[in-house]
Amino acid sequence: MKLHGPHAWLTVAMATSLVLLSTGAAAANGHAAAVDPRIGTGGDGHTFPGATVPFGMIQLSPDTAMPDFKHAYKWAAGYQYGDPTIMGFSHTHFSGSGHSDLGDVLVMPIAGEVKLDPGDPTKPGSGYRSRFSHASEVEQAGYYAVTLTDYGVRAELTASRRIGWHRYTFPKNQPAHLLLDLRPSIYDYPGKVLWSRLRVRSDGTVSGCRTTRGWAPGRELCFAMRFNQTMVSRTLYDRETDVLYKGFAGPGNQPEDHDAENGRALEGVFDFGKLDKPLLVKVAISSVSEANAIANLDQDGKGWDFDARRADATAAWNKALSVIDVEGTPAQRTGFYTSLYHAMLAPTLSMDVNGEYRGPDHQVHKAQDKEGTFDFYSSWSMWDVYRAEEPLMVLLWPDLSTQFIRSLIAAQQDSPFGMLPVWAYQGLETWCMTGYHAVAIIADAYIKGVRGFDADQALKAMVSTATYGPYGDLADYMKLGYVPIDKETEAGSKTQEYAYDDWAVAQMAKALGKHGIYATFEKRAANWRNVWDPKTDFMRAKLSNGQFRTPFDPTSAAYGSDYTEANAWQYSWYVPQDVAGLVAAYGGDQKFVSKLDQMFDAKVDPAIFKNVEDITGLIGWYAHGNEPSHHIAYLYDYAGAPWKTQQRLKQIMDSQYHDGPNGLVGNDDLGQMSAWYIFTALGFYPVTPASVEYAIGRPFVPKAVLHLPNGHTFTIVAEHLDDAHPYVGQITLNGKPLDRVYLRHGDILAGGELRFVMQAEPNRQWGTAVTARPTSMSAYGP
Repeated sequence: MKLHGPHAWLTVAMATSLVLLSTGAAAANGHAAAVDPRIGTGGDGHTFPGATVPFGMIQLSPDTAMPDFKHAYKWAAGYQYGDPTIMGFSHTHFSGSGHSDLGDVLVMPIAGEVKLDPGDPTKPGSGYRSRFSHASEVEQAGYYAVTLTDYGVRAELTASRRIGWHRYTFPKNQPAHLLLDLRPSIYDYPGKVLWSRLRVRSDGTVSGCRTTRGWAPGRELCFAMRFNQTMVSRTLYDRETDVLYKGFAGPGNQPEDHDAENGRALEGVFDFGKLDKPLLVKVAISSVSEANAIANLDQDGKGWDFDARRADATAAWNKALSVIDVEGTPAQRTGFYTSLYHAMLAPTLSMDVNGEYRGPDHQVHKAQDKEGTFDFYSSWSMWDVYRAEEPLMVLLWPDLSTQFIRSLIAAQQDSPFGMLPVWAYQGLETWCMTGYHAVAIIADAYIKGVRGFDADQALKAMVSTATYGPYGDLADYMKLGYVPIDKETEAGSKTQEYAYDDWAVAQMAKALGKHGIYATFEKRAANWRNVWDPKTDFMRAKLSNGQFRTPFDPTSAAYGSDYTEANAWQYSWYVPQDVAGLVAAYGGDQKFVSKLDQMFDAKVDPAIFKNVEDITGLIGWYAHGNEPSHHIAYLYDYAGAPWKTQQRLKQIMDSQYHDGPNGLVGNDDLGQMSAWYIFTALGFYPVTPASVEYAIGRPFVPKAVLHLPNGHTFTIVAEHLDDAHPYVGQITLNGKPLDRVYLRHGDILAGGELRFVMQAEPNRQWGTAVTARPTSMSAYGP
């Protein structure tokens, strides 16, 4: 993978040499230098290239388009690498989501004439958006810069936990303006902004809020903005037309050019005259109030040293990324550290400096529990991140996992439905996707030794969530042992996901000595068998009368079908808690392996999934661009054929991850795609979160040293690692042969060395014994 050079944008220096030289892009240092934020910004990766810090509240990034929500899929992060123009820089973004919202507090620096609408990207000068060249961009962990060609403005962005920092260098002979547009939104549509407020305070602070009817209905986001130079004038606009009722005359209902506006289509233009030094801007946000946004700005945004803040952001990334030292080629290091970077973009801090946050009941709460105060985090894509992203946090940052779990428990206590988050952001619930996978995140952390939260309260929250009948037809699931398809869409996969989540609840209950709860949920964990059809060897949805729904086509996939973003070929492997039981259901090792091979080797026309945009990255029926497939390559380990896991992993790594903007074949999904890469590159993967075992695959970096939070180091070495040696010949753990195909969490935490010796041909003897296989609910057959 090739990074931008530290001065790549100097190729346009002839036109704007003075600007570029005055705002030169310093080279990133440490592990942060290996990060390439461009990866995933093209195609369907849906990542953003802008500035943020690990798990920060601010994601300050350029937006190239915010089309209407029916045509917005490719712009889920606000930025598409192939676009020729930038419409502005906004402060909130998701990284790699398959649906979206946000794009709050959009600003655009303008030199010369001000236009109030973005305009047509195909018609330069038709609006306030500007053309740009990728040659002028600098993308680094914690820093982004670009030259806005139409204005000759050099824009630089960095971030701290709650503050977005801007530096704009304007041409000296043009009047400088900053436009603030509160109308656009990612996944936009007419009427999405329900109300907004905008105010210029006596000290020059600009503040406001807007309420949107988006993915999380009724979300309120407030902000506070300050400048390092005094405005010479300002104009506030309400651009809404055909307002039926405007109220009575008064200071708040006057024409433009006053200090406060309320409405549904607000803009502000702030004028600074001709400048001989850069305009610095700092912006804080809050989901609670303008007062809290100002307090965030006062406490976290002191001073005007942009370069110092940029250095702080780089230092924060270097500290976070240094948890693993990886050796390898530049391409290997960039692939690894960019994935680690992406895995640390969510969940996000969603709490103000005074400890207040907005909960799923839309009320204001304080982040405080029996253990004291904590940091409240949100942006939870549970259906995605429970698989590998959160287990990665447990392994590398258990103290942070404690904060995450306390946030989940708080959200459950705040919920009007008594449920843990399903897909939440900025504290609010969206009800997107399926399952109740927060229980798996909590159980995985506790089983692996994470403490610092009220475990009994956590279990209560888990049980409350898993027994809330109105959610996803859990009522029928608890009664029938499956979700009936005539009552609930995607019933086949929901039954499977509920069964796995139930197993996770059981593990937590067992660890706490709650034997009654354990017995109840261990029994429920076997409900996957109720949707297994031995006549077709596929998982299928059932009707309320107990019959499988017909007609049945295992290749069919559609929204609202038997499965969530998948077909029968992809979801029939989803029994992570009982793979041994699934092997037996298929008829034993040989038939199981043969069926897996059929899946990977099938000839499939990608057009079959043209109406299901999330199914991408096909290898046969395997779809690496979507999460239901992520554990499948490791299942050969459970059937005595670990060399086939090694073979498939190389096939996936070679075809599904690349350098450059199109480097991700599907949504990064708030870090899950990247976390899969990290674990797989190290040589093992958490097939079953809430167990202490990792299935062993094969490494893809020659050496990695994990600096564990307990002070130990765990070193992974791969001898003879190259394309000519794709198979594992032997493995030693601390110098002793390792014959099992799994690692225990304790093996890693104890420190030591895991050494792989790679070879050209498969080792068909290693790891084949039944006793070598990972643990499962059911016993393995002979």
